[in-house]
Amino acid sequence: MNQHFVHEKRIEITTLSNGLMVATERMPAIATATLGVWVGTGSRHEQAHEHGLSHLIEHMAFKGTARRSARQIAEDIENVGGDINAATSVEYTSYTARVLGENVDVALDVLGDILINSAFDGGELAREKGVILQEYAAVEDTPDDLIYDAFMETAFPNQAVGRPILGTPETIRSFDEAAIRAFLAREYTPGKMVLAAAGDVEHSQIVDLAERLFGGMPAVAPRQPEQGRYAGGERRISRKLEQANLVLGLPGLSFKDPGYYAVHLFAHMLGGGLTSRLWHEVRETRGLAYSIDSFHWPFSDCGLFGIGAGTAGSDVRELMDVTLACMAQATRDISEIELVRAKAQMKVALLTALETPGGRIERVARQLLSWGRVVASEEIIRKVDALDVEHVRDAGRRLLQGAPTLAAIGPIKELSSLDEIAAALRT
Repeated sequence: MNQHFVHEKRIEITTLSNGLMVATERMPAIATATLGVWVGTGSRHEQAHEHGLSHLIEHMAFKGTARRSARQIAEDIENVGGDINAATSVEYTSYTARVLGENVDVALDVLGDILINSAFDGGELAREKGVILQEYAAVEDTPDDLIYDAFMETAFPNQAVGRPILGTPETIRSFDEAAIRAFLAREYTPGKMVLAAAGDVEHSQIVDLAERLFGGMPAVAPRQPEQGRYAGGERRISRKLEQANLVLGLPGLSFKDPGYYAVHLFAHMLGGGLTSRLWHEVRETRGLAYSIDSFHWPFSDCGLFGIGAGTAGSDVRELMDVTLACMAQATRDISEIELVRAKAQMKVALLTALETPGGRIERVARQLLSWGRVVASEEIIRKVDALDVEHVRDAGRRLLQGAPTLAAIGPIKELSSLDEIAAALRT
């Protein structure tokens, strides 16, 4: 194994011989320890017949191992006052726990057990598939959730990066133990895993535990997912609802793209806060929506910019016209004061995320998986500070040249056509 230090506070990193990275940060003022294992695999790493499998595996992690029942997993953590959780995203899956510093061995033993020795009992598997089917039904009944799934599928059609994380009823019902174990063998490999811990932790202890729990995993060459290919298009779902939910999007950038921070700032100035242009014009001046926001979702090789809002069916055309006008205007006259404000808000968000052990380990794990190193906050802030008004206006102009994506649900018969939207973006 090899070891090195990162001089932002005291982050120590050791790589086990099989490729698994261990990163810790001792925080002397904190008596608890937050630790977790991040796996560089998520829904976009699934093949078509595996759609939803990453999410199911995350759920099954707490349903029993060769050594512990589901109840024993919960008891072993809660008996020492801790908690445990997991999450699945497009590109990552994480398993985390928080305990007193003196109980890190308990937490890591449980995390190692569920990652290495999960039993995937048939009865538990059937019950958990039922739970996920209920979760799927809840999304179908929630228009402002469903529309974002439709938005991603339309922007990235017929590819894993665009598919909803939950899967479909058909794929969820089809999964069995063999499918789970095949996916784990292919995707849960040590070269795609980071064990991170922060708080009352000792690096040498965490490394020793990691070696004992994960050192036996065989080194396997990581498999790269299919390249994301933005396409754009539209999906309109006419439903008898009180409100129409709309999401308008354009091709964004990867977080590895040099232009990422300029696009992020453009999105924030356009619709990222109470002083943003869309909020002021759509909500405060015209009362067309209760809320409206713009966002930029970056992935490792692609990205997606979007604006989401809900409004009455009679107002959908005016809402779209005003939104498009705000977007075009922003590319021409974003001001210095807007830029200064957006930079300050971005810095606060960045630094606030680092004020808890959980935020720190998530940052470290994601950066190690993405970059192979920890990117210091100062480096990010320097890149942000180097941007001027013209950089951000140009980022907006480039965005508006892309093919639009539109997803809409509810009373939407008055909504502009996609051709009208595309033409307005280019004026």
